[in-house]
Amino acid sequence: MPGVEGFMYPNEVELQWSVLIVLYPFITGLVAGAFILASLERVFQVQAVKPTYRLALLTAFAFLLVAPLPLQLHLGHPERSYEMYLTPHRTSAMAMFGFVYLWYLMAVLLVEIWLDYRRDIVMLSQSTTGWRRLIYRVMALGSKNISKNAMDIDSRVGWIITIIGIPSAFLLHGYVGFIFGSVKANPWWSSPLMPVVFIFSAMVSGIAAVLVLYMFLTWLRNQTIDIHCVDTVATYLFYTFIIDFSLEMLDLVHRIYEADESFRSLDFMVHTKLYMSHIVVQIILGTVTPIALLAFTQLLKFSEMARKRIYALAGCLALIGIFAMRWNVVIGGQLFSKSFLGYTTYKMGLITREGLLVAIALTVLPLLILWVLVKLLPPWAVKSSASLPDAAPARLARA
Repeated sequence: MPGVEGFMYPNEVELQWSVLIVLYPFITGLVAGAFILASLERVFQVQAVKPTYRLALLTAFAFLLVAPLPLQLHLGHPERSYEMYLTPHRTSAMAMFGFVYLWYLMAVLLVEIWLDYRRDIVMLSQSTTGWRRLIYRVMALGSKNISKNAMDIDSRVGWIITIIGIPSAFLLHGYVGFIFGSVKANPWWSSPLMPVVFIFSAMVSGIAAVLVLYMFLTWLRNQTIDIHCVDTVATYLFYTFIIDFSLEMLDLVHRIYEADESFRSLDFMVHTKLYMSHIVVQIILGTVTPIALLAFTQLLKFSEMARKRIYALAGCLALIGIFAMRWNVVIGGQLFSKSFLGYTTYKMGLITREGLLVAIALTVLPLLILWVLVKLLPPWAVKSSASLPDAAPARLARA
């Protein structure tokens, strides 16, 4: 049989999880990482990253809306997915994802965005006309009070929501690593470090995505990039990247030291079938290179323009590396037989339900949603709102 080396059972030849299952943890990781970056300003009072705060929230929300779609397309009967809410299976990690997702979407992220934008929404509902005014009135939910006291209440409630959202973000993505790490029959996945590695890699991808998006959108608007902001975000990206890479190396050293009966098979696979995606793309191109680039900016003095270019390149390479890590975990864990004697290959179709075009569409879709959100709720509107005199909100509230 083409693409198969050695002995494999019939049910092992065809991979059960495709590129859509690769895309799913990648998207949820962007959500968790972007929210963690937003929490730096709201909870930990890192004022330097404030220009990215609203953009991080909108980015997390856009990708969170698309997060279940890869799983829906993978299911044979996606129309039955609602049954997980009607007949909850509390011992199934996958079934519990529906409740975690609903909690994070409705009770955490959506509420925090509404509280943060409520003043802008009320003001836009009174200053715009036509269909935009109707949309903003619906989004305002009948709220008109934007006095200083009301804004203080919104800020305190938003702070509490963010506190709750931090462990929720870890739970949202950590459970994905938990699912892989709990599969004892697969030595590629079975590791107690898997959930922790997934969480820190999610933080890397989310911070990198917001950094790249902020720089791109600012350049697109012909505005000046806040160099202090991108320096600070890049510093957090560097530190998080170091922790993530250290955990992955710790897991690798543990596997080498343990050297059980599966090690020879996994080592052969890394040096053959996964050499390009694991060694070249994930480690060299997507991990070592961006860490080195970010380290240079910490140790050496570059001009602002040079630092911006380095940050943009490092952010893009980090996203490629994290996607390669997801690919190697999901696809790589299915390429060898349970007897460790045979290997297969994954052939991704082009125009199929789980093919390349669908994966590209699901990657572009959250960016389109983000574009719509940015048009409705500009993340840079915070400056114009803050510059208004205190009497303006009071007059609007009385009106």
